[in-house]
Amino acid sequence: GDLWSTAGIPSPPDDGETNEAIVFGYLIAWFLGEYVFHEKDRAVVAQFHEWLAGVALPLCKKRRIDVTTIFTTHATLLGRYLCAGSVDFYNNLQYFDCDAEAGKRGIYHRYCIERGAAHSADVFTTVSHITAYESEHLLKRKPDGVLPNGLNVKKFSATHEFQNLHQQAKLKINDFVRGHFYGQNDFDLDKTLYLFTAGRYEYRNKGVDMFIESLARLNHQMKSAGSDMTVVAFIIMPAQTQSLTVEALKGQAVIKSLHDTVKSIEEEIGKKIFERALAWHEGQELPEDKDLMTAQDKIMLRRRLYAMKRNNLPPIVTHNMVNDAEDPILNQIRRCQLFNHPTDRVKIVFHPEFLSSANPVLPMDYDDFVRGTHMGVFASYYEPWGYTPAECTVMGVPSITTNLSGFGCYMEELIENAQDYGIYIVDRRMKGVDDSVNQLAQYMYDFTTKSKRQRINQRNRTERLSDLLDWKRMGMEYVKARQLALRRAYPNSFEGDEEPGFFDGTEMKVSRPLSAPGSPRDRSGMMTPGDFASLQEGREGLSTEDYIAWKLPEEEDPDEYPFPLTLKAKKTSGTSTPTTPTMGVGLVNGNGY
Repeated sequence: GDLWSTAGIPSPPDDGETNEAIVFGYLIAWFLGEYVFHEKDRAVVAQFHEWLAGVALPLCKKRRIDVTTIFTTHATLLGRYLCAGSVDFYNNLQYFDCDAEAGKRGIYHRYCIERGAAHSADVFTTVSHITAYESEHLLKRKPDGVLPNGLNVKKFSATHEFQNLHQQAKLKINDFVRGHFYGQNDFDLDKTLYLFTAGRYEYRNKGVDMFIESLARLNHQMKSAGSDMTVVAFIIMPAQTQSLTVEALKGQAVIKSLHDTVKSIEEEIGKKIFERALAWHEGQELPEDKDLMTAQDKIMLRRRLYAMKRNNLPPIVTHNMVNDAEDPILNQIRRCQLFNHPTDRVKIVFHPEFLSSANPVLPMDYDDFVRGTHMGVFASYYEPWGYTPAECTVMGVPSITTNLSGFGCYMEELIENAQDYGIYIVDRRMKGVDDSVNQLAQYMYDFTTKSKRQRINQRNRTERLSDLLDWKRMGMEYVKARQLALRRAYPNSFEGDEEPGFFDGTEMKVSRPLSAPGSPRDRSGMMTPGDFASLQEGREGLSTEDYIAWKLPEEEDPDEYPFPLTLKAKKTSGTSTPTTPTMGVGLVNGNGY
């Protein structure tokens, strides 16, 4: 009742999540009112994330609480719902009747909270330019700026060890693959690439439909070209399951039994050779093969080998699904006929649970699994930011994303020829679906043709982009948002009448690495992004024209581009640093960030 009379926002009694958000919002408004009443010396800035935390914004405005507010949306409710359906979302944004569309989906009250929060805040921001464009049309307010999501790069940092960590994790994935494909493990694991996609089970939004279709085309392309490489594609998305399949458990048990038997025979043979060597005298024969393995050893080994026979194809899913016949991912895999046939160059494994080291089939945590793969594929149609490809980047794993994801847009603007750095961006904005699928399949095929040395070089380049995603850099945008909010709330405390372009700073472009043959000559005046303190230096008037990247000796390969980087500063109109009141900053988070 009070929320309706105050802000015109309905609150249906049967939506428990919304009602909890409303209670939380009233408590926040009450707290801010009390805090501001006692805080006489400092300006207070409160930042709210997502609609769940946004109820307090219209309340603070209506009650005239002396607090400066920022609202940041990480996605729009209506956008997520519309994209999940078969809608040409981005080409029809300006034509949607938002109230009607929200009403049809039963989220009108939530949409009202989100829109009310956006209009009540002093500063409205989003996490990416693609979400800013979406918010302008769906929430009817143009965002004041973009606050990209960052990562705690130090958590993932492995410096010189990340290649070793990749090798260790890959060996664990190899163990799973041996068990899953037992009896038909006729492909060379040294010539096998592991690709994966992961995230919430949003079949269309996360681009799983495009990923599976492109895998089918990749399979055809590799078979036509006579490639000796094999691709194992993992889909890691939680769905409703009953249990692990008997076949998945049996595969791991069979391989473990074979491994234990071989290890036991190996130890016995080692002992025999050692004992014979101790008693050996000149003129005696060395032990023959037939003397090393006993009849019992041969019988035991033969039993294990017969146990590895299978009459069916390796399964495409590791769990028993609750609704197998109607699962969109399984149905598309069947439609594309990716059944893990021995002649297929592309194998597929759907793991409908998040990864855990306690899993009896694939005992790995997500971070370890990512390190062990060769490439992440995230062909999202709706992805306001995209932490999964960002995490791949900081762990040195090349990834494929799209220009409809916030991360893809950010890297595309920041880096020229991003694929030279292991960031492949599929055009889903201007191309048709078929062309986008072909582009994705071609990216994956080109990756399979790289030599091991080229892949190592690319991983080195990818890992060195970590600094571009660090909160040390991204956090500066939050500082600027708070300054803009303070300027709007207390204009008399700032010099000048016009707001400076806080979000129109220097655009840094990482250029394409130049081709250069390997050479033992010393190089000087070189640096990596990790040595470059911050992109913010460009905003402070520092010239970056002479910053050149450093190329490690082990990267030198005549057939491969050396690691870049030339950072170019494209300067815009200068901004003045205002004299601001002392800030007390609060953060209200509605989505767990």
